[in-house]
Amino acid sequence: MRKIILLLVIIISTGQSFAQKKYEANWKSIDSRPIPSWYTDAKFGIFIHWGPYSVPAFSKVGAYSEWYWMNLVNPKRVRNGYNETKEFHNRVYGENFTYPDFVPLFTADMYDPDQWADIFKRAGAKYVVLTSKHHDGYTLWPSKESDKSWGRPWSSTNSGPGRDLLGELTEAVRKTDVKMGLYYSLYEWFNPLYTADVNLYVEKHMVPQFKDVVNKYAPSLIFTDGEWDYPYTTWKATELLSWLYNDSPSKNDVVINDRWGKETRHHHGGYYTTEYGSGMPNADVPWEENRGMAHSFGFSKTENFEDYNSTQELVYMLIDIVSRGGNFLLDIGPTADGRIPVIMQERLLEMGDWLDVNGEAIYGTTLWKNTCQWTKGKIEDAKRGHYKVKYDVMKLTVNPDPGFASKEIFFTKKDNALYCICPVYPEGKLTVKGVKVKPNAKITLLGYDKPLEWEKSGKDIVIKMPYLSPSTAPCKYAWTVKIDKIVK
Repeated sequence: MRKIILLLVIIISTGQSFAQKKYEANWKSIDSRPIPSWYTDAKFGIFIHWGPYSVPAFSKVGAYSEWYWMNLVNPKRVRNGYNETKEFHNRVYGENFTYPDFVPLFTADMYDPDQWADIFKRAGAKYVVLTSKHHDGYTLWPSKESDKSWGRPWSSTNSGPGRDLLGELTEAVRKTDVKMGLYYSLYEWFNPLYTADVNLYVEKHMVPQFKDVVNKYAPSLIFTDGEWDYPYTTWKATELLSWLYNDSPSKNDVVINDRWGKETRHHHGGYYTTEYGSGMPNADVPWEENRGMAHSFGFSKTENFEDYNSTQELVYMLIDIVSRGGNFLLDIGPTADGRIPVIMQERLLEMGDWLDVNGEAIYGTTLWKNTCQWTKGKIEDAKRGHYKVKYDVMKLTVNPDPGFASKEIFFTKKDNALYCICPVYPEGKLTVKGVKVKPNAKITLLGYDKPLEWEKSGKDIVIKMPYLSPSTAPCKYAWTVKIDKIVK
């Protein structure tokens, strides 16, 4: 009995010491914090870019509409649409119409945060990340620092919508089991304090504003950005993060990214980010691919149907990313009056339909020894990189170039179950190579109510696949075979 009591004391003491660990203001200490498991289990989140830039909602196709102000005034951004943006702006709004003049037109009069939260929940997302402010510095919550340093009303509560957009969505999302996070830009292009003295800006504006938004809303995830002009020391990143981990209301479950200084991406932080790319090859570190459904994060009226990825493409990206241990943060861009464009709603809800059937093979999974199984042919996976790397998931799966292999099975794993996700439905049989199973293993097709017949064939197993018609198939694409009782 005394041994049991002693053991309980040790366990409790260990737990308390872990909970009470103080993180110091240096990367060695900050990076030692384990990432909360809710994030690595979540796999799928929704990004939201929304602000005054949603009024013109314009970008050169292939560029970002949320950069409208910079693209309008900076001639160096020709590749990003300076000429197109200026021509559009002068034609539609006139040369004397300035970016702040968009604020009264940013009305959010159709904004229904409960409807948004319902869509996110039905989409199968496990976390949401809203732009609390982008590089224009306009905040979606009441910020006294913003108004003071800009010298004008510069938040959604005292201009434009006249509402706490971040607070309302936080409240709505937290009625569900979805985690609420926020995006926060460290720099602000034309903030008078920033352009005059970055150190004063950090001390008087950024640090207190960052603490204010965290204290008010206790986000479970913080996606910082706009870090690239200065090192982390200028942004006081490690001091800010030690406060976040030790003393903030978010300290127990908050997750951070890697954008805290021009030298920190893929070196420091909670998880590493890639943007409009293919992610990373494995799960050596937690990582996340973030992208819009088309070319822009913010809503862009120049993007047409053909610019949008299909639901099938987005689902296959999710599967491919998860098979390599990553998370997928998929962006939507609401309109200035607060509507989620119908094409974006459709994509999200169709992804939710797929996850209703196959989510078991996504949420809470880890890597198997192989991330995928290739067909015969020349193997050429997607390139990896931080930013805007070509990623054609359809060529990797259902439409390979002549002579090239495709990924016929994506693998994920949970406990003693192996999930084999097939982008092309196997005709007649499915051969899974190099997998050991116990003699009493059970093999099923998710969404299909009968067990599947199978047999060993050397080091492989061969599974007899049922005939499915469009009306009896459990989903439209990407079918999951679950193999129970694999041998580790």
